[in-house]
Amino acid sequence: MRVGIVGLPNAGKSSLFSALTGVAAEAANYPFTTIEPNVAIVPVADERLDQVAATVKAARVVPDTIAFHDIAGLVAGAHRGEGLGNRFLANIRETDAIVHVVRAHQDPNVVHPEGRVDPLADIETIEAELIYADLEQAERRLERVGRAAKSGDRRSVAEAAWLSELIEALQQGRPARSVPPPVDAPDVPALLQPLTAKPVLFVVNVDEGSSEVPPAIAEHARAQGAGAVAVSARLESELAELDREDAAAMREDLGLGESGLQAVIRGAFALLELIAFFTAGEAMPAQSWHLHRGLSVWHAAGLIHSDMQRGFVRAEVVGWEELVAAGGYAGARERGTLRIEGRDYSVADGDVITVRFTP
Repeated sequence: MRVGIVGLPNAGKSSLFSALTGVAAEAANYPFTTIEPNVAIVPVADERLDQVAATVKAARVVPDTIAFHDIAGLVAGAHRGEGLGNRFLANIRETDAIVHVVRAHQDPNVVHPEGRVDPLADIETIEAELIYADLEQAERRLERVGRAAKSGDRRSVAEAAWLSELIEALQQGRPARSVPPPVDAPDVPALLQPLTAKPVLFVVNVDEGSSEVPPAIAEHARAQGAGAVAVSARLESELAELDREDAAAMREDLGLGESGLQAVIRGAFALLELIAFFTAGEAMPAQSWHLHRGLSVWHAAGLIHSDMQRGFVRAEVVGWEELVAAGGYAGARERGTLRIEGRDYSVADGDVITVRFTP
């Protein structure tokens, strides 16, 4: 999963990136410090996986990963190339979801490019640039598709109608995600790759000691179908420099329940409707995987290895809590909590799966 971190210059993107990844992304008190997007592959911690690994005495633990792309700050006019905007918009287009960092802290030592702290105005600036970029792209695409649609080609007719509806929505300030794909050509949004179709998580960069999303931002996120979490990027960056025990002790002293990394990952996974399942054994690593909610164990097998999907026979499935409570696979079989499932079984969050297949 690729997540792009975006926002206005000095919103706290690079500080959040450093805190999230442990990588010291360059950060400074002026715009365009980050020209090329920093990318870091981060393991996704899951306590359930650790318990499963200990129960089955797995050789090692291999968590799933998430890729964070730290994209340089956008400014008004980015869709016209202002501030190297076209380049940055292209970087956003390559991601699966957007983490939109919004400044809400009042630190006077951090310069705001507009000279004021107004989170909703900042959000509007970024959203407007993404909408303008999508609008220009949709209008160009409609010119090409419209010619093919005049010939009566069914697919082109469907795409042209969808593009016309999309353009109208964008002109009204609504994102592409508000326009459903056409029935006769459900894949056309993927061809256009509109920026405003991507799921969005607002990360509100708050003052130290604050942990609440301001009500106005929470309401805006709900209206957009987006998520929102509050994080002090400065505090998280400082905590990231400590060892795990010292950071945990400081979090406890400050009354913080989870790290910024966990808050952001939890919010991003919820947006994409991803669930976790595990594979584990004494002669193999304990590994976590993520699958779209509602997909089958046959799809899960394909994530593990294409050979497993092609030769799928059955799956042995047990919930992680049931496996841990039983002390392992043998105990789960005795208790009857380990089940045999066919290819259409819908994977549940926390399932531990062993795929049986013919090579």
